[in-house]
Amino acid sequence: MKPNLNFYLQKINTFVQTTEELGEGMNPFYEKVRQAIDDGRTENLTADELTEVHEKFVQGVEAYRQLQEMLTGLRAPAKVMGIHKRLEKTFAKYVAACQKMTTAVENQVDADSFDASEKEQDEATDEITFCIQRLTQLLR
Repeated sequence: MKPNLNFYLQKINTFVQTTEELGEGMNPFYEKVRQAIDDGRTENLTADELTEVHEKFVQGVEAYRQLQEMLTGLRAPAKVMGIHKRLEKTFAKYVAACQKMTTAVENQVDADSFDASEKEQDEATDEITFCIQRLTQLLR
């Protein structure tokens, strides 16, 4: 059975929108830790603040994992199969990097791990953006 192009496009659109919304929702928590690292005062983050950041990140990673499952289960049209598989792999890397950041703020801030995961997320985000643009071009 041939994949339904409209259904596929709708799911990709939902994937993009939901990913952006999740990122925007977690950004204030990320910024709190990033600022503390940049200012060299991670020890000033209270246990409650750190717990709140960690819980928000845990929720975000779980939501990203659900998106990853949706993406993996999606049947892509033949002409975009290659770029879809690349998107799947890249998003998996992104989710792993988000998990690494979550672990970096579990009980105290591990600035090196936080920075490394941020770099990995940035690289994956660039690749995800490329994949989405390519999908859009190919499906016009």
